[in-house]
Amino acid sequence: MCGICGFAGAGDAAALAAMNARLSRRGPDGEGVFHDAPAGVHLAHRRLAIIDLEGGRQPMATADGDLVVSYNGEVYNHASLRRELEAKGHRFLSDHSDTEVLLHGWREWGEALPGRLNGMWAFALYDKPRGLLFCSRDRFGKKPFFYAARPGFFAFASELAALIAHPRLADASLSRPALRKYFAYGFIPAPNALYDGTHKLPGGENLLVNVATGAVRRRRWWSFCLEPTADLPADAEKKWGDRLLELLDAAVCRRLMSDVPLGVFLSGGVDSSAVTALAARHAPDVAAFSIGFTDPAFDESAKAREAAAALGVAHTVTTLTLDEALALMPDIVGRLDEPMGDVSLVPTALLCRETRRHVTVALGGDGADELFAGYDPFKALRAAEAYARLAPRPLHRALCLLAARLPVGHGYMAASFKLNRFLRGLSHPARLWNPVWLGPLDPAGIAELFREPVDPEELYGEAIDVFESCPSRDLVDKTMEFYTRLYMQDDILVKTDRAGMMHSLEVRAPFLDIELVDFVRTIPHALKFRHGTTKYILKKALERILPRQVIYRKKQGFGVPVGRWLAEGALAMGEAASLERTLDERYIAARIREHRAGKADHRLFLWNLWVLRHMNLAGA
Repeated sequence: MCGICGFAGAGDAAALAAMNARLSRRGPDGEGVFHDAPAGVHLAHRRLAIIDLEGGRQPMATADGDLVVSYNGEVYNHASLRRELEAKGHRFLSDHSDTEVLLHGWREWGEALPGRLNGMWAFALYDKPRGLLFCSRDRFGKKPFFYAARPGFFAFASELAALIAHPRLADASLSRPALRKYFAYGFIPAPNALYDGTHKLPGGENLLVNVATGAVRRRRWWSFCLEPTADLPADAEKKWGDRLLELLDAAVCRRLMSDVPLGVFLSGGVDSSAVTALAARHAPDVAAFSIGFTDPAFDESAKAREAAAALGVAHTVTTLTLDEALALMPDIVGRLDEPMGDVSLVPTALLCRETRRHVTVALGGDGADELFAGYDPFKALRAAEAYARLAPRPLHRALCLLAARLPVGHGYMAASFKLNRFLRGLSHPARLWNPVWLGPLDPAGIAELFREPVDPEELYGEAIDVFESCPSRDLVDKTMEFYTRLYMQDDILVKTDRAGMMHSLEVRAPFLDIELVDFVRTIPHALKFRHGTTKYILKKALERILPRQVIYRKKQGFGVPVGRWLAEGALAMGEAASLERTLDERYIAARIREHRAGKADHRLFLWNLWVLRHMNLAGA
């Protein structure tokens, strides 16, 4: 796991050094550079050494110097790919570096290379004889890749802060369309990025760059798509459950590949407990790590201890007061290079900090909620369909007004918060329910905030594309695709990457193993969300290895009480950044007053605004 950056076109060694310096936390174990000054190609790398500690230094080149790569990630099937390439006559210089597989793989398979990889990655590979940069991002976008392209110039980096450190991009200004999407979703969906002229390469896409002209060709090489089996055999639950467990076990085993100490995150929920149980099968001495809070409403540590005891694994729990978490929040948010409003960033960053004291790599449970319909909105879909069909608009407006008068609660997912969210979404067509339920503001609020008309079709264009491209007409399937293709890539995986890299910790996601994913895509949603039970088939499969009380306990999110802190003034909003000259100050002030007076729950909007104000933003 590392940080990468580079450019083709105007610039020199000093520009590359400035970019690479911004990636120091991503790679504390070393750095390297490559320069082809005549061609104007410059690549850099910061290394967090995980595999082949001596032979894996980067940027890495072939023996003839024709190919050079700067790579961030892990390829879990690199050993089998190496054997296949060696059988075709390729000769490797390293002992067991997965990086070198990319070089020989490009020479053998060209643009088909990413489809052969099982892992997570973002890389830029320079093909000197052809004058090309080949850039690729893994299927789900687990590893970040930002870029900017102008005539005669192309630059890329693992983080926006590194990208805009290049002198050609130093004048980048904040993008109003990206900011509108931030307040619509709570994150900025790819390919949008925070600064004008910058982009995120979406997961499952490649770039082919002509280094002489800067011309870029973007091509999708993989897409997530549900393709459920039409016929449900009588023994499907057992047969598919057995296969599911077999594939998950193999995925966990692959992700135990490491030349440095490794552990697992354990919240006590079903996903992390499953990963912990399977990891302990293959590595009995694996250690589990958890954090807890002294406030019982936000503390899961008792569940984690119960799970660890049942599984017989070594377990380290760090307990913090909420005041300690509050004091650390400005530092955590200040390290972000692009805003994200997921409150669980804070406890995730604290968990990564504590875990890194003991290990360099950790396995987590990301991906299970998305693939197996694990979120609360899945439980609301049938009621929402019936409501939308039966409730006349005047009645809906009246109910919205009544719900807005309910007492505000600042506990985790308070009933008034959920009801108001539910009704807010139902003010819009079904294709907008998921983003409106999720986001900090609805289109009307964004129009007021930015003091300009808003087109919902443009604002939620990414969510609408997912909704309409899903081949199924069922809202459960469409919602799974929304969470898997959009929310997971641009929220969950970004949060995990940034939290881990703040502390130089690599985090791996067994549930996103491509062999497992390809099987899960074929399971009908009736076996994922069944009779009100989320992740049904996964839970049934895990009955073979986990206690029932671990599997079927009530789901609890990973959060801190920002609603209460904002109401009490413990989270001071801070000074308005200059970007807010474009925002309506009266709208902001009114929402702050209403929230503090307990007249309305604006926690999501105010938290997203707080994050934006406390980041180190260029152009703000």
